Amino acid sequence: MSNKEWYIKNFEQLENSLNGQLSSEVHNIRRKAVSELARLDFPTQRNEEWKYTNPAPLLKFNFVPAVKSNYDNANVEPEIIKLVEKLNADLAVFINGHFSNHLSRLNDGSIRIECLASVMKKEPELVLNNLAKYAEIENGFTALNTAFAFDGAFVHAPKDYIAERPVYLLYLSGDEKKLLASQPRNLIIAGENSQVTIIEDYRSLSDNAHFTNVVTEISLGENSIADYYQIQNENLNSFHISKTQIHQRRNSNFTSNFISLGGELIRNDLNSVLDGEGSECTYNGLYITGGTQHIDNHTLMDHAKPHCQSNELYKGILGGKTKGVFNGKVMVRKDAQKTNAYQSNKNIILSNEALVNTKPQLEIFADDVRCTHGATVGQLSEDEIFYLRARGIDDKDARQMLVHAFANDVIDLIKPDPLREYVNQIVSEKLDNL
Repeated sequence: MSNKEWYIKNFEQLENSLNGQLSSEVHNIRRKAVSELARLDFPTQRNEEWKYTNPAPLLKFNFVPAVKSNYDNANVEPEIIKLVEKLNADLAVFINGHFSNHLSRLNDGSIRIECLASVMKKEPELVLNNLAKYAEIENGFTALNTAFAFDGAFVHAPKDYIAERPVYLLYLSGDEKKLLASQPRNLIIAGENSQVTIIEDYRSLSDNAHFTNVVTEISLGENSIADYYQIQNENLNSFHISKTQIHQRRNSNFTSNFISLGGELIRNDLNSVLDGEGSECTYNGLYITGGTQHIDNHTLMDHAKPHCQSNELYKGILGGKTKGVFNGKVMVRKDAQKTNAYQSNKNIILSNEALVNTKPQLEIFADDVRCTHGATVGQLSEDEIFYLRARGIDDKDARQMLVHAFANDVIDLIKPDPLREYVNQIVSEKLDNL
């Protein structure tokens, strides 16, 4: 049975247990997504956007879509609890894509943090106004997530809300016996003049292979500010496909920080539409790979209105026999005059067998803009290593110092001090193992 047939069959079996939900408008969105899955199928390297990433290692498995069941034996690691306490954050935990009430720690406050499944039942109109409105179905993976969009995080910052604490969304995935696919669907809404900080952290429950296929839609109202962090540190047998779609209104400000460390195959699609004058968008990313890992970062800054600004800095450190891909596109539409856009991708190769394909792109249809982009791929500077060794530092420590300094350009941009310290720790552990 092909992957497509497998997932469609699982969807049909799941439908039989839904009873009253079959006639809901939300379920109509799922049905349309299944139809799109049947039409589109999963991408291959013949697709231009997947030219350098072969999803075949993922598609050789028929993963079982995770339905809500009993995961009472799961626990949150003590280091995460300590981090949440230092951040004074609200903690929402999802086990294989489904909300865990007994593991979550949510405080009473004006910001609304719930599981998407609950909001679908209580206020379907609120979900319908935003669900699948921003993230278009462009391939089988997005269609698959939409078809199985039964739960995930729902965060709503009301008008004029200023965040007192971050929202920490922890996703624990996998099973010791089954090959599970989790399909978290996240919806984040920042009202006018609001300010919010969202942290998404992806981890594994076991060393067994599993598939995380996540779609996050973020809507920013006028004058809103959102700081968004995504940390991927799942086991090296896992597969992670992520699509994050942001819609920005007038004078809104969005900043993302992606830290990608774990997984056999990772594909991140990060897209922003700057759909209001005066909007600003910043992408920061760090990816570190070893062994035979493959990581692909595809980003898009879509300048749809004038007087907007975007900045992007992605850095990669690749060792072993790994492969990295960076494809960053900046699009400036015809009416988006006075656009300022800057993009940079820098990579360090630590072995003779590591490979990176980088492709910065500009598509400009306006004539009064300032846009620059650039990419570099290289090895550690022997002159810098010699300089450090001449001052009594051995070769290994000298190389580690230079690699850490390279990574710190991104890590230092993380605003909350406890989160920056935590990321610095897990990055150090990853680099020590390369």
